[in-house]
Amino acid sequence: MEKIKRTEFIEVPPAKIFDYLTDATHLPEIWPSMVEVSNVHAKPNGALDFDWIYKMAGAKFHGHSETLEVQRDHFRLMKNGSGIPSTFRWGFEPHGMGTDFSLEIEYEMPKNLLARLAAPFLRHLNEREADTLVHNLKERMETV
Repeated sequence: MEKIKRTEFIEVPPAKIFDYLTDATHLPEIWPSMVEVSNVHAKPNGALDFDWIYKMAGAKFHGHSETLEVQRDHFRLMKNGSGIPSTFRWGFEPHGMGTDFSLEIEYEMPKNLLARLAAPFLRHLNEREADTLVHNLKERMETV
């Protein structure tokens, strides 16, 4: 299991970030390799399920994300059981007038031989992708 963790202070209240990310159609705006989000089902408490298409190293993966746990404006735990099996923990902690945002990702590297040979490249690619996602979220939240 591969792991990535990123944190960033964002100068807006947690509710603004939480609400923005509750609309999964916003993900392609901030996540460069997220090609498409569809079939979004959002619930009033901030839980959401959706289908997605993600491009990694030139290959497209299709999957479905579902919320396993949610604490409105504080935490969301999501799982992808297909496509790229993974778990996402999104954290939103109040800090002064802003938010300490955290993103933790655990994912399984594809099992085929080519993927195993390319594992160091894919790890680096996914690390950069997480950096870009968090940076883009910060920019979007602080300029809107």
